[in-house]
Amino acid sequence: MGLGSGVIARNPVEDLQRIAFLLERASEPTYRVRAFRNAAAAASSIPAEELTERAEAGTLRELSGIGEVTARCITESLHGEEPVYLRRLEATGGAPVAEGGATLRAALRGDCHTHSDWSDGGSPILEMALTARALGHEYLVLTDHSPRLRVANGLSADRLERQLDVVAELNAELAPFRILTGIEVDILDDGSLDQKPTLLGRLDLVVASVHSGLRMPASDMTPRMVAAIANPNTDVLGHCTGRMVMGSRRRPASEFDADIVFAACERFGVAVEVNCRPERLDPPKRLLRLAVEAGCVMSIDTDAHAPGQLDWLPYGCERAAACGVPVERIVNSWSADELLAWTATHGFRP
Repeated sequence: MGLGSGVIARNPVEDLQRIAFLLERASEPTYRVRAFRNAAAAASSIPAEELTERAEAGTLRELSGIGEVTARCITESLHGEEPVYLRRLEATGGAPVAEGGATLRAALRGDCHTHSDWSDGGSPILEMALTARALGHEYLVLTDHSPRLRVANGLSADRLERQLDVVAELNAELAPFRILTGIEVDILDDGSLDQKPTLLGRLDLVVASVHSGLRMPASDMTPRMVAAIANPNTDVLGHCTGRMVMGSRRRPASEFDADIVFAACERFGVAVEVNCRPERLDPPKRLLRLAVEAGCVMSIDTDAHAPGQLDWLPYGCERAAACGVPVERIVNSWSADELLAWTATHGFRP
């Protein structure tokens, strides 16, 4: 049966994007994800009639960005069939979340640590936001990197200000879903933050993270981290140990006095991040339990650099549940208005 014979076609662009999403969630190689995202972009850039004609004629691969596998997926979609590639991914899309982790995941309303292609993420802000909304989020905090992290195309003050204008425009379009403004700001060697304080003060939420000097002695790292935590602009302490537990960038956890650091987080009202990235899973469970005992609030975040990674929250939720993190102390279980009220007032009050 030809494509013009009354077949109700699927949307091949959506199918290709779904495949890319599932590949990202499964931590598949970037080149494989990019192949499907590039094919989706190519398919969406030509008229539907031409796409159908090319599928019938077998000439889809003449289009830049479309290869053998993606052409087959497009053709199957246009025939009204779920692509075989997609069907297999959906069938093996992830392990079930343990009951405690599932309860925490169901309570989360947003994600407080995400990146776009304005720094080292792979997708535009809008695509990240639309994916977060499709996952059931009420909000997404956009936290691209600060200027010192040049390898990650960190945002200068001027670029960050331009991003704020873009976010305002997108929020007008996406309401009631909200993109909250933010940054992942580097903690410099002296504990100061890598962006203008006045600009940090304009943001909805600031994640402060150590990205350099990770092997400095605990006697130096501890006061460095405490200085950043005490900064009134800091809301979340990101991936506190900086460890990498898998992949080609494996590295041990930074050394610091966890009792002192978590006591500072509790005193100054700064959330300890439970980072969901599979290669980080930071902090380790031992330290996560210490943070719970210290009375810290938490933020369970994906640190997503691509849309499919926004569905990594269960990794952190399982670990948080195993360590006894109370749901009421997870800041992204709160509504956007509650979160903003907290970021506006949570600093230390003598």
